[in-house]
Amino acid sequence: MTSPLLTRLRAEWAPSIPRELLAGAVATFALIPEVIAFSFVAGVDPSVGLFASFVISLVIAFTGSRPAMVSAAAGSVALVAAPLVQSHGLQYLFAAGLLAGAVQVLFGLLRLGVLMRFVSSSVRTGFVNALAILIFSAQLPHLAGAGIATWALLALGLALIYGLPRLGALLGWRALTAIPSPLICVVVLSVLSSALGLALPTVADLGQLPDALPVWGLPAVPASLETLRIVLLPALAIAMVGLLESVLTAAVVDELTDTPSDKNRECVGLGVANIAASCFGGIAGCGMVGQAVGNVKYGGRGRLSTLFAGVFLLVLMVALKPWVSQVPVIALVSIMVMVSAETFDWTSLRTLVRHPHLSSAVMLATVVATLASHNLAAGVAVGVLLSGVFFAFKVSRMLDVRCEDRGGTRTWRVSGQVFFASADAFIEAFDVLGAERRNVRIDVSHAHFWDVTAVAALDKVVQRLRHHGCTVEVVGLNAASAVLIDRLGSGAA
Repeated sequence: MTSPLLTRLRAEWAPSIPRELLAGAVATFALIPEVIAFSFVAGVDPSVGLFASFVISLVIAFTGSRPAMVSAAAGSVALVAAPLVQSHGLQYLFAAGLLAGAVQVLFGLLRLGVLMRFVSSSVRTGFVNALAILIFSAQLPHLAGAGIATWALLALGLALIYGLPRLGALLGWRALTAIPSPLICVVVLSVLSSALGLALPTVADLGQLPDALPVWGLPAVPASLETLRIVLLPALAIAMVGLLESVLTAAVVDELTDTPSDKNRECVGLGVANIAASCFGGIAGCGMVGQAVGNVKYGGRGRLSTLFAGVFLLVLMVALKPWVSQVPVIALVSIMVMVSAETFDWTSLRTLVRHPHLSSAVMLATVVATLASHNLAAGVAVGVLLSGVFFAFKVSRMLDVRCEDRGGTRTWRVSGQVFFASADAFIEAFDVLGAERRNVRIDVSHAHFWDVTAVAALDKVVQRLRHHGCTVEVVGLNAASAVLIDRLGSGAA
């Protein structure tokens, strides 16, 4: 009889070992072109990005929270790291990675992952759509000025990726559905390119691949306050960008698999993985949405797929380097085009006009800001800011103040939320001159005062009324509002 522990470990690590290994292999081939490209963005050798991806995948498979999520060297981190590499060199990048990892661990231990709840679904949709567009646009340089052979192989590769699963299901051939079609695409296009003697760019043309295993070592920088001054701001930027992308990637995988994950543990796991990567001569990284989506699409559900993606990457780059070097780049481009198509939320185009206009505006703003800056963190920041502004605008319009006269007393009944965005409307709703020298009652039974601006608004109304000879009584304050007014009010209310 299987013990509960083994059952849990099996479910968490490898619900289906063959599918986990094959899905991890697909994620690996999707990683290669991006990691090498990101290495160039950061101004480092491809081996720095490849070693980082291996170490991060290996470590986070054990320390992270989200099974089936792929983490590696990422473009957003490369953008942040590039100025530090240019100004101070590679060793300072490793030092910044160490510090960034420590910040991420601290972030998770303090349970600040809850802050990601403020990222709305509109921002998340914009995030994945922008990433899909960036992934696709990154393939265009490989196609610019390409000949007929390149386009023909791209068409064949996409036909294999999308057609083989359908053909296998139609004919009942389990082999075509058991083996991920992107792997078949890589093999077929590599064999075909070699057999026909096509002079096409290969993986070897992307940059110098590693020829040895990564070696442990601390960054060769002085242990001084000056070093801390140099790396502090880049490290904080790397940490925040990495946390943002990883938590959002985890949320995407949560939705794809209908399973939850602990975002705080994911923050800690990413920090540990980045510390390890920096000590093995790699750049810091974070969650990779496109590769994670591809991994899940082809059956990855456990930690084994994440682990194997890193291990297989190292095997390909070191042990199988002579063969991998001959893989045509167009085969990897085919996979990345598929990844971008699978990452993009196509339903968002249909719901664009059906959803509330402000929500659609947030999604579009996130996409535009990301594409304009080529920085996913900047796009998400714009989206979150707009979400907050639009939410405050909508809530502020729910404030209602009604006036009625009865028995010589004028009563204003207030309902809704009073806070910084609605405070002016609250003040303007009171006709102070019309109530001169009357008994006034302000009924706030159905209102809530949220902040110091709201308290100041109530104080101002009461003071104005009393200045015009009114006797003012405020009734119906709920407990929370009363406490706030007692603490922050001037005593007029």
